[in-house]
Amino acid sequence: MAVSIDRVYQKVLAFANKEQRGYITPQEFNLFADQAQMEIFEQYFYDINQWTRQHGNSHEYSDMLVNLEEKIDKFASIAIGDNVTVLNQYGDINLNDDLPDLYRLGSVRVKYPSKNRYKTAEEMRSRKQFVLYESSPLTKRVEERPIYLRHTTSTGNDRIKIYPYPVEDNGGDYHVQVDYMRKPATPNWGYVVVNDKALYNVTTSTDFELHPSEESELVYRILAFAGIAIEKPQLTQVAASLEQSKVQQEKQ
Repeated sequence: MAVSIDRVYQKVLAFANKEQRGYITPQEFNLFADQAQMEIFEQYFYDINQWTRQHGNSHEYSDMLVNLEEKIDKFASIAIGDNVTVLNQYGDINLNDDLPDLYRLGSVRVKYPSKNRYKTAEEMRSRKQFVLYESSPLTKRVEERPIYLRHTTSTGNDRIKIYPYPVEDNGGDYHVQVDYMRKPATPNWGYVVVNDKALYNVTTSTDFELHPSEESELVYRILAFAGIAIEKPQLTQVAASLEQSKVQQEKQ
């Protein structure tokens, strides 16, 4: 299920055009739509962290933590096979190439020829932590307990390096699996121009990937962005008022 981008666009135009508050072009709308979707998506992670610290309830459809997990689960990519390429014998993996829609990194698993199953590698949060782990016989990387370090190259590539280095099997293949949270697809209100008017084109459009319950939130956020862009503070105020009403309803 998704949120129709045309429904959101028509609602945004209806609010914006009411009382001559201004017109929002398709190009502007698409920029605002992407920003609004990403803000809502990012907020899921903070909200889950907050609700995890609170007790849920026994109601099937109103437990906030369950609802949030439902909204975000569709973006979780769980590897069922080797889904990244080991670039060299030193265990380098370029995330930009293999996971172009990566948003947050999850588990990294590696299988060495000497082992019959994948081992989950522990992330080193910094080079300092890596050095500390390496200096102790109890935590030093071994095939039974691999680790990885994430870093950015001088050319801007997002990479991870696994220790001990992955080893090719008899067929010359490396075995590494990466779970991750992907980004939502960029929304796009596609259109064709007929008699100087932009008309919706479903074949070139991309709907929002968020849960259907986020439709009103998308409308309010896009309105707020539009009010700033077209210098119509009253439009931003309308959006803020609608948003506040929604928040109050959720907290009742």
